[in-house]
Amino acid sequence: MLRLVLPKGSLERATMQLFEDADLAVNRASDVAYRASIGDPRISEVRILRPQEIPVYVAEGLFDLGITGRDCIEERGSEVVSLGELAYSKATSNPARIVLAVGADSPAHSLAELAAAVADRPGRLRVSTEYPELTRKALAAHGIDADIALSYGATEAKVPDIADAVVDMTETGSALRAAGLRVIETLLVSHTELIANPTAAADPEKRHAMGQILTLLQGTLEARGKVLVKLNVAAENLDAVLAVLPSMRAPTISELSGGGASALEAVVAKSDINILIPALRDQGASDILEIPLSKIVH
Repeated sequence: MLRLVLPKGSLERATMQLFEDADLAVNRASDVAYRASIGDPRISEVRILRPQEIPVYVAEGLFDLGITGRDCIEERGSEVVSLGELAYSKATSNPARIVLAVGADSPAHSLAELAAAVADRPGRLRVSTEYPELTRKALAAHGIDADIALSYGATEAKVPDIADAVVDMTETGSALRAAGLRVIETLLVSHTELIANPTAAADPEKRHAMGQILTLLQGTLEARGKVLVKLNVAAENLDAVLAVLPSMRAPTISELSGGGASALEAVVAKSDINILIPALRDQGASDILEIPLSKIVH
């Protein structure tokens, strides 16, 4: 059985919702409890901890399986096995970016330009960040020897009085822009990942269980924003309906009893359904059903 650690903090709510949607609901005494359980025979223990710590604990073997971001894995330099990416983050389904940002009035528009500007001025570059190791590596690669200060939050507020630049996580960049900063370099694109302890991942029984858990999570994410459309159409209208019916690959077509008509079904984007259903009706489709989806497993 697997010992699982889930992220507390910004990813917590989205992670709990994902597990519930995947029929792996996390049960705990309260929203602030650190210990939990999942009613699944493959999972023996659940702990909820900060995502920055998760790669370290999984690498050390305190847990077999965990969810965290690639940014945390790289920052801590932990030796873990990535089982797969999970397309969700705290606000969107897009990956987060670890970026270098400077004041909007800075002449630098890239890390290379920043390196040239630093070389021509006295004093070291002051950088505030929650990612000191990632920052050190990126700046060192461009020959910049900087004073890197660990930030405990509100990093974007440090320029210009406390820092010359910041390295911060963003999904949309709106908070940085609101603070009068401009992104000049993306240091890392960080996806949420399901990670495993290398020894646990090498165990065939545990690895099989890990793969099953990943299938449920990825299948749930794949189904988000999609619905199943089912409809009937007379033979003479089939081509016209097919011309407006999108699908993941190709629609399923089945001949109805008695001939002369077909039943179609296709997975389509929920965002398009308000346009699609009237269009299908216009082309001769009937008995149209829109069915929500829980999982899509390829």
